[in-house]
Amino acid sequence: MFRFANIEMLWWLCIIPISIVAYIFYTRLKKRQLSEFGDPNLVAQLMPDASKSRSVWKFSMLLLALGLLIIASARPQYGKGDISIKRQGIEVMVALDISNSMMAEDVAPNRLGRAKQLVSKLVDDMEDDKVGMVVFAGNAFTQLPITCDRISAKMFLSTITPNLIRTQGTAIGAALQTSMLSFGDLEQKVGRAIIIITDGENHEDDAVAMAKQANEQGIQVFVVGIGKPDGAPIPISGTNDHIKDRSGQIVITRLNEEMCQQIAQAGKGVYVRCDNTNTALRTIQKELDKIATSELDSTVYADLNEQYQSFVLLAFLILLVEFFIMSRKNHRLIRMDLFRESELKNK
Repeated sequence: MFRFANIEMLWWLCIIPISIVAYIFYTRLKKRQLSEFGDPNLVAQLMPDASKSRSVWKFSMLLLALGLLIIASARPQYGKGDISIKRQGIEVMVALDISNSMMAEDVAPNRLGRAKQLVSKLVDDMEDDKVGMVVFAGNAFTQLPITCDRISAKMFLSTITPNLIRTQGTAIGAALQTSMLSFGDLEQKVGRAIIIITDGENHEDDAVAMAKQANEQGIQVFVVGIGKPDGAPIPISGTNDHIKDRSGQIVITRLNEEMCQQIAQAGKGVYVRCDNTNTALRTIQKELDKIATSELDSTVYADLNEQYQSFVLLAFLILLVEFFIMSRKNHRLIRMDLFRESELKNK
């Protein structure tokens, strides 16, 4: 089984034919300029060291090395292929609020940072489960399709920032709907859960109705409220200032626990507040353990070995040879005749 881990990098190979066309155009333009300078035969006599073949060889070797490096960056891998593994687990979608209010620092380091720490520890505990991620603010989208690949899940988690969604708000209903669609075949009898992590402020849509709909489809909805009911200001990144309203007053963002509890109740799940302790983590883990596990099919690649090293080494050797090829003829090398010297010695 051969594959490229970063197959999108192969698009850079388009540079090679473009470079060839540009090189042909450049050489023809240069030839035309020389013909305007004088008779081509006379010009050639004036430049006895010039070599057409050497420049072509150097250019070809540079392009070949570039192509090999692009292929290496695409991470070619070779192995036995993909295998199907049976697991006993559940499917969990994490819907993470990334609105600006999640940057408030009433929990350390801030609401979003604390939420990401919580999700990271949850993912570490999901050895046989599948997990996916949805991010939301004024709208929602799937950040990570449901997968058993915990390494990818943590990688995607690390890239989450409020800049992913420009529309501000807290569209929990849209997050629930997107999460339900991310499960795929709802007819399959698998234990499923949605974990909403939010401060619940500026709630926009009917999240309670959507939580009921999720529960009717056999999905439990848990809500983790992050922040404090007393609230905190929202810092502006890169400054010592805070977000203000139109009248110039500092905006205080507060955890809306009442709304979070209503959503959890409608989804037949639990609500827990996340603070600077591990109470919320332990509570959610305990609740997920209560969900009946089912057999999950997971397709993974087996025994795949990285092959990019060979391409990098070959590219390096080509570049090394290209470095020692001069653009002009070397008369010292031309005068060297090893066979002739040996004949003279024999005489």
